[in-house]
Amino acid sequence: MFKPLAIALAISAAFPAIAAETTPNKVERVTVTGSNIRVSQKEGATAVQVITAKEITASGKTSISDVIRSISANSGNSYNEQFTGSFSAGTSGISLRGLGQKNTLVLVNGKRISSYATAQNLQETFVDLNSLPMAAVQRIEILKDGASSLYGSDAVAGVVNIILYSEFKGTELSAELGSSTEGTGQTEQNFSIKTGYGSLDEDNFSLVFSLDGQKRSQLDQSDVSWMKDGDFRNQSGGSLNRVTTNFYNGDPTKHIGGLQGPLQLTDWGSISEGKTGQVLAYNDAPYSTLIPAIERYHASARGTLKINEQTQAYADYLYSYSRADLTFAAPLTVSSSLRAWNNQKQALDTIANKLPVGHPNNPGTTPLDFTATLFDLGKRLKTDEVTLQRILAGVKGSAHGWDWDASLGYSQSTLKETVQNFVNRYEYEKVLKDGSYNFSDQSKNSEEVRNRLRLSTLRPAKSSLITADISASSAELFELAAGSVGFATGAQFRQEKMDSRTSDAILSGTELRPAINIINGSRNVSALFAEFNIPVIKDLNINVAGRADHYSDFGNAFSPKASIRYQAADWLLLRGTASRGFRAPSLPEITQSSAVSYSAVIDPRDPVEPTKSRGVTNIIAANKDLQPERSDNFNLGFVLSPTSDSSIGIDYYNIKQSGLIGTQTGTDIIANEARDPSKIVRDEKGRISTLYRQYSNLGDRETSGIDIDLRQSFRSKDYGKLTLGSQISHVLRFAEPPSTGEPLSDGAGSNQFGSIPKWRAVSDATWEIGAWSTTLTWNFVGGYDQANPSANDTEKRVGSFSTLDLNISWKLLKDTTLSAKVQNLSNTRPPWDSSTDFFDYTQADPRGRFASAKLTYKF
Repeated sequence: MFKPLAIALAISAAFPAIAAETTPNKVERVTVTGSNIRVSQKEGATAVQVITAKEITASGKTSISDVIRSISANSGNSYNEQFTGSFSAGTSGISLRGLGQKNTLVLVNGKRISSYATAQNLQETFVDLNSLPMAAVQRIEILKDGASSLYGSDAVAGVVNIILYSEFKGTELSAELGSSTEGTGQTEQNFSIKTGYGSLDEDNFSLVFSLDGQKRSQLDQSDVSWMKDGDFRNQSGGSLNRVTTNFYNGDPTKHIGGLQGPLQLTDWGSISEGKTGQVLAYNDAPYSTLIPAIERYHASARGTLKINEQTQAYADYLYSYSRADLTFAAPLTVSSSLRAWNNQKQALDTIANKLPVGHPNNPGTTPLDFTATLFDLGKRLKTDEVTLQRILAGVKGSAHGWDWDASLGYSQSTLKETVQNFVNRYEYEKVLKDGSYNFSDQSKNSEEVRNRLRLSTLRPAKSSLITADISASSAELFELAAGSVGFATGAQFRQEKMDSRTSDAILSGTELRPAINIINGSRNVSALFAEFNIPVIKDLNINVAGRADHYSDFGNAFSPKASIRYQAADWLLLRGTASRGFRAPSLPEITQSSAVSYSAVIDPRDPVEPTKSRGVTNIIAANKDLQPERSDNFNLGFVLSPTSDSSIGIDYYNIKQSGLIGTQTGTDIIANEARDPSKIVRDEKGRISTLYRQYSNLGDRETSGIDIDLRQSFRSKDYGKLTLGSQISHVLRFAEPPSTGEPLSDGAGSNQFGSIPKWRAVSDATWEIGAWSTTLTWNFVGGYDQANPSANDTEKRVGSFSTLDLNISWKLLKDTTLSAKVQNLSNTRPPWDSSTDFFDYTQADPRGRFASAKLTYKF
């Protein structure tokens, strides 16, 4: 667990022995994420990690998502396309400090962009990183501090600002081919085009255009050697992953028919401890997609026109198309818990599922309960197609010592989700009644009957954002004895809309076992903000800022901030900030919305299995009376620069949130059934079938930690240049109440509140000599405890793991570069995690070693 810190100390110990070879060039005034005032300091009062286009190329990453999610501050509770059981399949987000994607604000060129068309985990609205361009990126700035005083809602944990090229000379083409080296069959192809024409200084205009594309094949669990058989009994807390099916009266030992499809006769005790007899069961691995097949295209265009020496007009256009294909699940299993949506009652109807007397599969004289999987209908498949568009135009300039910017923008994310091989409820009721479908021997079913049962549906969703921004700033508002006072002010208006629907088949009650995430709402937001940068004494500045937001749904929020920056010496910077922030209730949480999801609970009053987990349906409703989540942020740090080629940055952060929005846990609802029985629906046997939940402002959260940033360069005439860098994040505390009304419990270094490893680190070494450039990147994720280990989990801990990425580039000709890349050079497997059946996909991926070659041509 001490590896990241040991490396940090070793590198820092080497710094004082290194002499500066050059003097720093004069730094021009720039606006850095986290302030609206143009300043000349390289480091500000808040920690900002900058990833340049050159560093992105050296990393070998092929998407914006991979670049951003690899930073050490992306602690936990963030998802990419491995989260296939999601309403937002194929997407990717970032969760700074482990606070969730909804608490990290993503900007493009400093301006907001539409959130994804629907919500993650029913309530989280977020920007899909997979819909953003790769080739157009000039740099990425990551502010690791709360920034509601400047940007408003969602910036509780920090801000990611993706800055695209405004000027580019020439044309650059690239093509890349990659493949797994581990026999999974997964391949990937990438291409990019970037071209620019004109210069503001020489031609009074500039145009930049980029286009990139990515295509990758699907990876299923059955493609990965160590997961394909679904047998994890050799792992601590592991089991034989088999699904029992095709049986009568709730007893898996009473078989319906024999072997068919993927069914195998299996000892029940090998699947469920303490059970006896043989059951029909199947391995779920062929029906589990680990990484979807994807196809993505991103286009970006920016034009800038110099009107005069002080004024410019600009316009941006972004367009992306993303498609993700995956196996949603195994064929549908029908049982006594079969349900369909009743839109009139806004509830689920239980569908009678008994074999009638006279049915070929019912040997008795009474209707018979049964469970069966409809294998002959095929895997249930899902395809998500997403388009994102943004157009933004504005005018900016300077006059009388003031810089100003005014812009209008519109962006929209549109989703079309299609599913195949789901089941038609009304046709199923018919074939069940007339006996025309054979559950015992499905090979005897006609294709006509199968096609009647198969159901394909379309789920549309759209999210849109209209923005109007105006700002003005002066670095020299007036003079004090210690220097110039800087000032910035501005206003913003935006309109947010989300219309996430469900399919007509669900609304009409046609689809069996539906999952629903209906969101329909809009709101207007207006804001005013101001910022002062005040020199107190030489090299000591205080920055104060405040922002007032008005929301048309819940009301007002005010976010103040104060920071201090002290250049104690040429080689030492001290800094700190204190601020308040907020996250506005998302549209799924506060506007017209309803959701249906599925989970498991233990019910002590269950008449059949009071000690075992049982699947239930959740019906979740919005709450128009919600208030925003509030936060208090505190940061304190320093940057030590012994030479112009070295720096050590250490920053402490502390975030306290109150009024977190969520729903009461199933455990709480069951424990308080006598107080509020309306939240629980039980079937005729007295078993829970449905839980009703509503969003509300619940408990608090506290998190704190330390970020370490190390950088060092060595230059030699004979041996080229060696650049070392390391970003290390250590979580000290991550505390929430385990359930409503309970005191805070520290989940740092465990998976109690999503996996939150205490240590994460990314270290890289780049050696450039002649026509060669080599980058070796070490990615480290610390181990963490199992918060709720099973009885047979003897280790009760998920191990730490490291991976190495290697990227070698060779400049073949003046304009041509060939690169070879290997991700996960040592073919390291993700550590075993019994709580997820095999590994935690928020911390790792299952691909193993992946190699590719890339050719780049510039002219």
